[in-house]
Amino acid sequence: MKILILEDEIPAFQKITKCLDTFFDIKISQDWARSIVDGELLLNTNSYDFILSDIQLLDGLSFDLFNKMQIDAPIIFCSAHDEYLFQAFNTNGIAYILKPYSQEEFNKAIVKYQSLFKKGDYNPLDNATIDVLKTALQQEYNTYKKRFVIKKATGIQLLNAEDIALISASGDFCLINDKDGKRHTISQNLGNIHPQLNPKKFFKINRSEIVNIDFIDKIESHFKNRLLISIKNHKEKVMTSSSTTAEFRKWLEH
Repeated sequence: MKILILEDEIPAFQKITKCLDTFFDIKISQDWARSIVDGELLLNTNSYDFILSDIQLLDGLSFDLFNKMQIDAPIIFCSAHDEYLFQAFNTNGIAYILKPYSQEEFNKAIVKYQSLFKKGDYNPLDNATIDVLKTALQQEYNTYKKRFVIKKATGIQLLNAEDIALISASGDFCLINDKDGKRHTISQNLGNIHPQLNPKKFFKINRSEIVNIDFIDKIESHFKNRLLISIKNHKEKVMTSSSTTAEFRKWLEH
């Protein structure tokens, strides 16, 4: 069995491979692509039993890849989008695993698609369906999170998104620094939180950190085309990755 994994985040890819190893008793071959360009190259030179795909890749949406290629293998999407897009996937009968997912949820999605494919009930993803999914994705992006629920030992606290200065990944959880420098733990991973935030206010400066433009205090040049960023009420500086620096500079001017 040969599987293609389209996933730009390394921890998410590692989780998928672990779930696959747990599910399958047989030896499976896996190819991995983090971008549309690499995914297209693999799909042009290989055939796959099925594809596990995130929606946001390094250079765009996986939808754009499936738009321009004839894909005969079943596609199971693994993503953190959970409102309009989730409804659109369900309506169109497309397998969708919502991040963060459990092994049990992962198993159910694969079993479902194996069954549909064997019965001949599986319909390949066509351009019309992709257009519906893109529209749903845009609707979701237009509805950004206004507040987060923070669970504390003393009870539940509401934290307004506009009061978040910095978000840092910590495994399947995230650490949030608020406007007063206080730190909170939230039981969502960075890939889940990022699409919920207004991109005019928040920017993912590297694989593990998101900053709020309203709390950027100072920006300094650093080696290898990186930038050091000082955050208000946060002692440690954060840094852009070399791959995000150019987009970050453009974002600052919007």
